Amino acid sequence: MRKNSVKNTRINGEVQRVLAEVIRSEIKDPRIAPMTSVVAVEVAPDLKTCKAWISVLGDENAQSDTLAGLTSAEGYIRSRLARTINLRNTPQVTFIMDQSIAYGVDMSRKIDEVISRESSDAGERAEDVELR
Repeated sequence: MRKNSVKNTRINGEVQRVLAEVIRSEIKDPRIAPMTSVVAVEVAPDLKTCKAWISVLGDENAQSDTLAGLTSAEGYIRSRLARTINLRNTPQVTFIMDQSIAYGVDMSRKIDEVISRESSDAGERAEDVELR
């Protein structure tokens, strides 16, 4: 199976859906933040391993606690995957913290700061021109 085949894309989507459902409604670990989402899933072509990118709304402490909670519940999550999705092999899930949302928010804040600084500088220059 090729990496970007239609079959692999469907498997990635199905595993992502099941992981999101299990994390949201079945895991009762208090370390896992309530605003945890599965951003992307990449199942290897041999169906033995799976990388799941997780996004957590919260501070660094909440992110590290959520990652620790998900890692400790890895066996339960894998068993739920095996029962829900009929695959030849049930993939071993590796959770990776996704920083892209936080990065995007930070970049947007920096762009807004630059725009506001430039508009205030332009306003000061316009006042200087009017005074002359």
